[in-house]
Amino acid sequence: MNNPALNTAARTVLRIVVGFLFAAHGWQKFNQFTIAGTQGAFAQMGVPAADLVAPVIATLELVGGIALILGVLSRPFALLLTLNMLGALVLVHASAGVFVEAGGFELVLILAAAALAVALVGPGKLSVDNALFGRKQSKLAILA
Repeated sequence: MNNPALNTAARTVLRIVVGFLFAAHGWQKFNQFTIAGTQGAFAQMGVPAADLVAPVIATLELVGGIALILGVLSRPFALLLTLNMLGALVLVHASAGVFVEAGGFELVLILAAAALAVALVGPGKLSVDNALFGRKQSKLAILA
């Protein structure tokens, strides 16, 4: 079934929900855990260059999540967030198995899949990207 209204609704819901979750995780790294705490946790988990990586990841999750909510540069941010989650899966969570209560990868896998879906299908009509780049003749139409 190819229903444009449902397509628009599905893209919008997916983009906003996954954006909210990423923004919440970024906010948590800055405010609840603090960057210093996140750096320490990353180092303890074996993340390489944790002192550098922690603030980059916290910023990516917060800014990228907000960008997805608004639909601004959705595809590039969604791709970066996908890579972020795949890195977390490989570096931290894969060895713990599937389930999150044991430190497993179920949450990072679904976040990676959702972010990849946004990167593949685009942000949809109800987005800043579409308003700015949605014309077919636009050189940046790939962003919409």
